[in-house]
Parts: sequence; C-alpha cells; structure tokens
Amino acid sequence: MGIISRIKKETAIIRERDPAIHSNMEVFLYPSFRVMMHYRLAHKFYLHRHYFIARLISQRAVRKTGIEIHPGATIGEGLFIDHGNGVVIGETAIIGNNVTLYQGVTLGGTGKEHGKRHPTLKDNVMVSCGARVLGSFTVGENSKIGAGSVVLNEVPPNCTVVGVPGRIVKRDNVAIPRETLDQIHLPDPVMDDINRLSKENKELKERLDELEKCLSAIGNQTV
Repeated sequence: MGIISRIKKETAIIRERDPAIHSNMEVFLYPSFRVMMHYRLAHKFYLHRHYFIARLISQRAVRKTGIEIHPGATIGEGLFIDHGNGVVIGETAIIGNNVTLYQGVTLGGTGKEHGKRHPTLKDNVMVSCGARVLGSFTVGENSKIGAGSVVLNEVPPNCTVVGVPGRIVKRDNVAIPRETLDQIHLPDPVMDDINRLSKENKELKERLDELEKCLSAIGNQTV
C-alpha cells in the first residue's frame, strides 16, 4: 500500500471511531495516526532484518506519542489507539483487524523466554484503559477486556473479561459489534458474588429468626 493510500486509510479509521476529531487536519496531530505511520515503516525494516533502523524509528515514535510498538509486532488493518499514552505492544504480539486499544494498555510477556511470548488479539477485540494482557495466548474475536483487568489466560471469542486476575463472563456466544466501544457497562462478577452472598445471608437470618420463634413458642407451651 502506498503512502497516500495509507494516510487516507488511517485517517478514515480515526475519523470513524473518535467523535472528538472534527477535520482531517486534526488527524495528523493524533498519536494513533503518528505512531501507526512510524510502525508501518519500522516494521518493513524489521522484516528485512534492519533491526537497528527499525528500533530507531520506533523509539522516535515513542518520544513523540508515548506509545511503544515494537517493530516486530504483527498488526492488521484498522487498529485504533484512543489517546494512547502508555500503550505498550510487545515484539511477538499479533493484532487482528479492527482492534481498539485505550490508554495504558500493555500487550506484554511474562518472562524472558524466547519465541512467541506476547498475546494474539483476534479481529474486533477491545481492550479498555489500563488493562494488561500478559503471555502467549489468544483473545478471541469480538471479545472485550474491562478497564484495569489483568488477563493471563486464553479468552474464547465473544467474551468479556474483567477483574484481577481477569475472569471470563460469557455472553451466550453473541458477537459484540465492533462499534460497541462501551468501557463502563461491563459485567462485574465480583459484585455479583457479593450480592449473591448478601442475599443468601439475608435468607439465612430470616430462617434463623423463624426457627427461634418456633422454639420460643414450643418452650412457652411446655411451661
């Protein structure tokens, strides 16, 4: 893809997904646009084993945008990084098409092992701000990672993950539309457990009160 076509494509992606952008000229100031243009160039050098030049370009992008994408990462079309400061994408990370990352997201490894050590994000995945996805596993299509979550294990398609460590919440295998970028209204399994325990505790107290009343009535009759 030529440079003009690439600019038009990246501009369209940002305009589509960020309502704060009011003109094409604003896109040129956008961190996501700048870092992706740097990444595409750095990745070409990386594939041709010009590792120093590739890292030089990527580190320049880090200084300008606050987003660190290793030139060895494999990224599909339509990646959107909203705001983006603090985003880190590791060398062996693989990102599919139409993926959305928010600020502070880390796609990292869990050690100094060699080979594939970073996650794979399939198409239409959304990772909310501050989330950490660590290790060599796959996050399936249409899945969503809640803000601040730490994901350490495989995520099937069409799931939502929240919490530390991340817990999967099934959604009846119904695909989550790509344009659904809601970071707030996510399931909260921890609060669900607390509410369930609270309800059970209330029921036990009511049953205990009834039992005490029965014992008291029996005692009065005996007297």
